Amino acid sequence: MIIQLEKNIRTDHYQALIQQLEKIGYQYTAVQTQVQNYLVAIGNASFDIRSIGSLQGVKDLHRVSDDYKLVSSKWKVQASQIDLGEGIKIGRGQFQIMAGPCSIEGEKQIFETVQHLVKNNVKVMRGGVYKPRSSPYSFRGLGIDGLKSFYKACKSEGIKIITEVMQMDQIEPMYEYVDIFQVGARNAQNFNLLDALGAVDKPVMLKRGISGTINELLQAAEYVFSSGNEKILLCERGIRSFEGSYRNTLDLNAVPILKDKSHLPVIVDPSHGIGIRKHVERMALAAVLAGADGLIVEVHQEPEKAFSDGQQTLSFQEANELYSHINQTVAFRDKLYS
Repeated sequence: MIIQLEKNIRTDHYQALIQQLEKIGYQYTAVQTQVQNYLVAIGNASFDIRSIGSLQGVKDLHRVSDDYKLVSSKWKVQASQIDLGEGIKIGRGQFQIMAGPCSIEGEKQIFETVQHLVKNNVKVMRGGVYKPRSSPYSFRGLGIDGLKSFYKACKSEGIKIITEVMQMDQIEPMYEYVDIFQVGARNAQNFNLLDALGAVDKPVMLKRGISGTINELLQAAEYVFSSGNEKILLCERGIRSFEGSYRNTLDLNAVPILKDKSHLPVIVDPSHGIGIRKHVERMALAAVLAGADGLIVEVHQEPEKAFSDGQQTLSFQEANELYSHINQTVAFRDKLYS
């Protein structure tokens, strides 16, 4: 059960509510976010819902049977929308492309990528400055200095930044320079990191774990929401399976299922999803038709020379065509399902 509280609930009204919950044998957790104050109440006893809903200080009350309550669609009338500022929004009819290199490599690369995005009216740039790599000897990013250069170039052109945070002590130094914190697949169940991002007033994009289920992704989102942050994006990026003909199995079934189960926007990563450059566009367009609210795509001026993931990264020319096809497909989808 989710109990939405009045913004300035009086102390005596709050205490009366707590006493009523204890009376019916329900455990409760207080959740305060950027948007609303809630009590998430758990219990099995049958009771007259009016005994809670009629109390002073209670704005609304919702019965939610899902284990992931706050991110469930069962209590939200409208899907959530993430507002990045300057008119850039994601979700509820606002589709966004996020594009850029796997790794930030230097100022020349940043500048050329920003100019490429500006020409194509792409408003969000992706790029890693802290890179989780399978081998400890691979390039692992430029760190905070690289992020500062990244931020400076994007800020001047009104482009928002999404980049991966790998550990709790990186959040504070990164905060000023990031518009969306990305939690990668390897950290999908790093609950300490998720809790810490719940205390941050910046959007968080959660990538599905390498072998994670949909419910596990939703539970990860619940950690962030219950810790105080409602600004959450879910990302399908492919799961590990028995098939070895491509990098991952991009589970496009997950898109309509996530949008049915949750009110959060859903992003798809076709680059990691298939891991083969020549097939990225087809999977990206399939994701649009499946109902995705956005795409995150790897792009590099010279993919063959990229420090990481060159085999799945589009050149600028390939990306130009993709953006055009995405826009056409979004328009077709919206017309088809309007």
